[in-house]
Amino acid sequence: MSVPSCLFQYWVHSFEEDTEGVTVYRPADYAFPPARGRRGMELAADGTFVDHPVGRGDAPDTVPGHWRLVDSRQLAISFPQSSGRPDRDLEILRCDKDILEVRPAA
Repeated sequence: MSVPSCLFQYWVHSFEEDTEGVTVYRPADYAFPPARGRRGMELAADGTFVDHPVGRGDAPDTVPGHWRLVDSRQLAISFPQSSGRPDRDLEILRCDKDILEVRPAA
């Protein structure tokens, strides 16, 4: 299975563009409107994943994990048990250099 190379960057949640059940991310250098903190995520070609939840003072935090491709449109994301974060599966709806749209996999 081929992984879309557009995935391999730091994505930031563009919550203003979310629709019912679909979460929208933009590249970190996107001109976002002002907001009190934004969560994000990074995917690397070697299978590493970094979750960036909003931390103290609205600054992004970092939680390392791993991802793997389940099929051509589904990612399985896992975290160490010590992180306390639940694993999750995401369906990729759209991915190019400017936008990533995902939803929880069924």
